[in-house]
Amino acid sequence: MCATNLKEQLHTDPVLAKAAVGEEVFWINPKLQSAAQGLASQELGMEDILDAQARLDRFAPFLQLCFPETAPQKGLIESPLTPIPAMQKWLEERFEATIPGQLLLKQDSHLAIAGSVKARGGIYEVLQHTEELARKGGLLQPGESYAKLAGPEARNFFRQYTIQVGSTGNLGLSIGITSAAIGYRVIVHMSADAKQWKKDLLREKGAEVMEYSADYSEAVKQGRAKSDANPKSYFIDDENSRSLFLGYAVAALRLKDQLANQNISVDEEHPLFVTIPCGVGGAPGGVSFGLKQVFGDNVHCFFVEPTQAPCMLTGMVTGLHNQVSVQDLGLSGHTEADGLAVGRPSGFVGRVMEPLLSGEVTIKDEKLYAFLQGITDTEGIFLEPSACAAFQGPAELLKQPAGQAYAAAQGLTPVRLANSAHIAWATGGALVPQNIREQYLLQAR
Repeated sequence: MCATNLKEQLHTDPVLAKAAVGEEVFWINPKLQSAAQGLASQELGMEDILDAQARLDRFAPFLQLCFPETAPQKGLIESPLTPIPAMQKWLEERFEATIPGQLLLKQDSHLAIAGSVKARGGIYEVLQHTEELARKGGLLQPGESYAKLAGPEARNFFRQYTIQVGSTGNLGLSIGITSAAIGYRVIVHMSADAKQWKKDLLREKGAEVMEYSADYSEAVKQGRAKSDANPKSYFIDDENSRSLFLGYAVAALRLKDQLANQNISVDEEHPLFVTIPCGVGGAPGGVSFGLKQVFGDNVHCFFVEPTQAPCMLTGMVTGLHNQVSVQDLGLSGHTEADGLAVGRPSGFVGRVMEPLLSGEVTIKDEKLYAFLQGITDTEGIFLEPSACAAFQGPAELLKQPAGQAYAAAQGLTPVRLANSAHIAWATGGALVPQNIREQYLLQAR
């Protein structure tokens, strides 16, 4: 679409027009298809997700040795699924929200090693690359335990290789911490929006940090170019990586078990709503893709983005995906939600989600802090501001006319809604230093 047509769409599409002036919007995806239709044409499928899960299982003995914090779960990197009834009541009272059924928090904010959802895709891709190198280098023989890769011989082997990534923060943490622990040289290219404490932590863990005054897209561009110039360097591409995507998708298999263990049904009479904060799209896209594979039409996935950086919304509403940026709408791309400060979305993820995503919602920065205060006061759980964006979905879904119309069109009767479960997917927070937590909470109050 040329600039003229984009300008015309700004005049004709009310959602895009509101988004362009920084207002909160609630958008229902008109291209949503049934799960069977939407999944049939995808290049990836359930077999790929199961393969990713099996690889993580193979690495469990290694993870227990390399990261002792994973030992209680026998090398499984998984987060709690926590009912939050007090927060649900607070949202209903403070924001006049209508949240029938049960509200739960998926605490990827507390995932081992990296303390964010990026521990799923980021760590998975590092492990996949490690497996490939180990096999090619003769470090692993068929049937050997992957615990062997935690030894000094392996560390010396991996020291000759480099891993690089572009990040606003959490992806860099997951890849930097994991890669350095394995023995790689690791370089994290960080955009201007990245928080200083995340840069400091990466350096403390042994990673090199290259800082850029530009945004996320420029950090990725520079990181990719520098990696391409080194034949022993591997670049992890948050915008286009199928490996990252599949690492995130494994979450759906784990969630299915967690829901079953809590006697929470997901079927036609018991719908599931999931809201996930979105930056470039890899993490929410991968998780949602997995959820649609597992639960089909009975799960309704929504992304949430800051009003100044709604890149996935912009790409999907216009149909331009990565060919358009929030700056083209006149937005700044700046937000307190540093992990979501992305101007241009992943074209790969946008096209995958086009027939699968139920909709998008945006949130102003000041509301991030209101939600932070709410979850801290009501449940005693700390999340970083970007993770608090997840509460915007359940808070707005049935308050907005578009959400009410969506529920009716999907056959979500009052009885079915009363039997529903809503999951706010908390994407980060556990590694935030205490002094920064206090600053966030002070700002929230």
